[in-house]
Amino acid sequence: MPRAKKKRQQLFRKVLIANRGEIACRIIGTCHRLGIKTVAVYSEADAHALHVQQADEAVLIGPPPAAESYLNIAAIIQAAQETGAEAVHPGYGFLSENADFVSACRDAGITFIGPSVEALERMKNKAEARHLAAEAGLPLLPGTTGAVDDKEALAKALEIGFPVMVKASQGGGGIGIRRVNSPEEMPEALARARSLAQSAFGSAQVYVEKFLEGPSHIEVQVMADHFGNAVHLYERDCSIQRRNQKVIEESPSVKLKRRRRKKMYEAALALVRYIGYTNAGTIEFLVDKNGRFYFVEMNTRLQVEHPVTEMITGLDMVELQIRIAAGEPLPFEQDDVHRKGHAIEARIYPEDPKTLLPVSGRLESVEFPTDEHIRVDSAIFPGYEILPYYDSLMAKVIAWGKDREKAIETLSKGLSSFQLPSITHNIPLVQAALANEEFRKGVHTTLTLGSIVEQMNEAAPELSEKERVAVATAALGSFFVGSGTGQRPASPWKGYGRMTQVNPWSGRGARW
Repeated sequence: MPRAKKKRQQLFRKVLIANRGEIACRIIGTCHRLGIKTVAVYSEADAHALHVQQADEAVLIGPPPAAESYLNIAAIIQAAQETGAEAVHPGYGFLSENADFVSACRDAGITFIGPSVEALERMKNKAEARHLAAEAGLPLLPGTTGAVDDKEALAKALEIGFPVMVKASQGGGGIGIRRVNSPEEMPEALARARSLAQSAFGSAQVYVEKFLEGPSHIEVQVMADHFGNAVHLYERDCSIQRRNQKVIEESPSVKLKRRRRKKMYEAALALVRYIGYTNAGTIEFLVDKNGRFYFVEMNTRLQVEHPVTEMITGLDMVELQIRIAAGEPLPFEQDDVHRKGHAIEARIYPEDPKTLLPVSGRLESVEFPTDEHIRVDSAIFPGYEILPYYDSLMAKVIAWGKDREKAIETLSKGLSSFQLPSITHNIPLVQAALANEEFRKGVHTTLTLGSIVEQMNEAAPELSEKERVAVATAALGSFFVGSGTGQRPASPWKGYGRMTQVNPWSGRGARW
């Protein structure tokens, strides 16, 4: 790690991880390396989960449904108090961006390893976040900088020109978003967007934004302490997506010229400083074909894809989060942060690669990639059962290379050796994406993976009525289970797992 500024503070003696699976295990690993005792919480369905086995202590917090366990604020606070945990790390999803949870931790005298209540409140409303970003000088797509009524929405759409997007102010996961191509479509689009937003987020507020055709999705990782120090940890390109969910992420992005990249970093840090943000966060941008970028939102938590950044910087972002929460300043300045090589991550889901239909089942055997420049974050093991209650992400496979071509080659070979014989999975789709000409040339967009799925389906038989219903159910699955933020229900087709880190400079794998 780059040079420290001053003597480090005493870290926490015990941390409770308010999450499950992969991210819980990943946090536990860092805590143990730092000499911090850990407390796992678990639902009845997760009694034999890996994070429960790895933690120093484990507390049952409720039945399988997330709303009664991993989203149960009172139960988690009680578990922390009973075990003497001084701090809580929320991971990502579940309560990680829930201001009520942060307030409950503060009221109980427990440190929340993440941003302040005030920062969460400022960024949770996407329309308000646009307003703050505009005040901080960030570029926005034309649209409203706040929630609007139907009359105002139509007026703004006519002003900026169709097509436009109607978006839920409290939105996420692609829910409550409608493309509108003409004034005639506006009333129905507004009604549907408001209805979905009310059902999913408890708020019917919407805003209007100009539709950007085939953009790239690029985000900047930031880290800030309580002493006014803030740095960026470079960018990640997350354009390979399906159903508005990321599948492949990489860093650096090959689409940004040096001057545009610098301006994006400056914009991200300007917002961080303007709102007084602390801890880890991600500023997300859409980038058009000419390289112009526009603020979309801020994720006020650790991202699923944070290992990509760790692989190119050599930094442990969870350690940084813990140290900042414990009152330490950032141990380095911007000029001390260096990027080495290229990293790329693929998310492995139990789903049909052609239909994107989720599958369930039991893993009879598992064989992970063993390449020295591959890291696997996963909580699966022989006998692991894919549960219907939570996101079903089985693994994240991250490859490092001296350049993009080598990183892609390493990831592709690693995925070929990843053995999951008893479960249908999306590795064939990921491999098709890695071999795709647009992706190889670095001109891929958020539409690329959809076109790959269509190509894979050209020779596939037509779906039956039962299968079409299942596809629709999977797409709307986010309405049926408790959410990652506590503000909306979460998809039952994500999950978490155990983490293996590979240090690209050590020449060998090291489990955290």
